[in-house]
This record gives sequence, structure tokens and C-alpha cells, in this order.
Amino acid sequence: MDTDSLIERALAGERRGIAQLISLVEDGSSDLGAVMRTIYPRTGNAYTIGITGAPGAGKSTLTEQLVGRARRDDHKVGVLAIDPSSPFSGGALLGDRVRMQSHATDPDVFIRSMATRGHLGGISLATPEAVRVLDAVGKDIVVIETVGVGQAEVEITDACDTTLVVVNPGWGDAVQASKAGLMEIADVFVVNKADRVGAEDSVRELKQMLEMSEAEWKPEVVQTIATKGEGIDDLWTAIEKHRAYQEERGLLEARRRRRVEREIREIVAERFRQRVETDASDLLTTLADDVTARRLDPYSAADRLIEELG
Repeated sequence: MDTDSLIERALAGERRGIAQLISLVEDGSSDLGAVMRTIYPRTGNAYTIGITGAPGAGKSTLTEQLVGRARRDDHKVGVLAIDPSSPFSGGALLGDRVRMQSHATDPDVFIRSMATRGHLGGISLATPEAVRVLDAVGKDIVVIETVGVGQAEVEITDACDTTLVVVNPGWGDAVQASKAGLMEIADVFVVNKADRVGAEDSVRELKQMLEMSEAEWKPEVVQTIATKGEGIDDLWTAIEKHRAYQEERGLLEARRRRRVEREIREIVAERFRQRVETDASDLLTTLADDVTARRLDPYSAADRLIEELG
């Protein structure tokens, strides 16, 4: 593949070129390092919004409404719909994201379902790199939507400047959010389907939990009915409020710096893993035999392997 030509087409706004560049990221191509070196100087302008929550919470509909709200302010928007389970199914699952095709004919909106099926670093590396592609091609708002709640989703939110956690009315949703560790990562809580019974109870539960937090930023709790477009302006205001809060205190820059540190560590770790598989597979087999036979302990074996890799 002529990556220089591909980059040129993508930077010119050609949708097929952008899609192919993200596929290159998704597949963990050997050209990835060269691509990132070329496009990196063009990045740094996009603001990323992560949306996570339990399956069925209405995240895709909410994403569609947020895209429409961002376009009203003339933002150029990219959407990455991430399917963490896709390494087992072999591809991204579109599902409800077909609904987002209402924006498909808008040249300033780019929507992509990502499988991260071949990337060495999986979700934690492929996501920030795909965001970087959308940033480089001129998208100033990038929305990352995940399919569910779990460790993979917590990793994905590391790639975001503002994280929305979506829950539905009903006793226990707020408790489940707390158990999943989402209280710590949420910058804004969204009680979607707020026309259902129990919406006020969910809002109250969340606010009570947040009162126990010692964090300086107290996430707002916003009620929405995404299917009707209700509460979207309030949600957008909450996102902008969080962005302003971070920018005024230098927290956004610090957050992005921590993100870069994590990414560098992940790249180094993955390169070492690759070298173990390609350059030291025979030694790994020998060491595994020694550990299994109790001639060596796992930590000493790891030390030997690191020494061998230099």
C-alpha cells in the first residue's frame, strides 16, 4: 500500500482515504509508526467525548443527538463506535449504530465502527491512534461510544477529555455504575429515558453517591430522552462546562499528558511482547519448561528473557 498517497487523500478529506487509514490502525499495520510520524504534527485540535454505560442504555441514540447538537455549532465531528468483544466475533458489530446513519450524508461527519481486531495493543492503543487520524483530518469533536461496561470501557475512557456515563431509570443502576468503577471515571452522568418511572430516584441516588466523593470536580447529572431529543442542550452545556473547568485550571493539558505517558508505556510493552514472540520464542519455550519442572521460578525466567532481549 502506498501510505504517502493514502495519507494525502485522507488529509484532503476523502472519506475512503480516512476509512482506509483507520483500517490500517485497526489492523496494526507495520506502516503504523510511519503514518503516525507524518500525521502527528497536524493533531492537537480535537476534543474527545467518551460515552459508556450498560447495553441498552441508549448510547447510540444519544450519540446521534450529540452529533446533531455539535453540528449546530458548526463543529466537524468524528464518531468511533468501539466493540471490545469484536476480537472473538471477527469484526465490529453495527447493531443500533445504523441509526446514526442520519448523519452519513453530512460531509463534516465521519462515523466508524471499530473492531480493533488485529492491533497488537488492542483497544488501549488502537483507540487513541484512530482518534489521532480523525483529529489530523480536521475533526474538532470526536465522540467515542462503547458497547457496554467493563474494564475495556474504562480503558477507552482514558482516551477521552470528557467521559459521559449513561444509566437508565430504575433502582440499582447507580449502584451498578459504582461497582463497575464508573463513578471514578464519569465527568458527566446521563440519566437517559428520563420519561420512565424511577428517573428522579436514579438522579437522587447518583447525587448522593457523588456527595461522598472527595474529588474537586463534581459531575453533573443530566436527564435526557434521547429518542425525542430532549435534554440534549443541557447535556451539551454540561460538557462545555467540564471542558471550561479543565482548561481554566490547566487540567486538560495534564490529563492529555497522562494519556500520552500511558500510550508510550503501552507501545513499549507491546514492542517487547512482539520481540518475545519473534526473537525469543525458543528461549521462552525452554524457560517455560524449566519453570514447569520447578528448576526456575517465573520471575527469574522473566529476568533471563529481558536480559536476552537486551
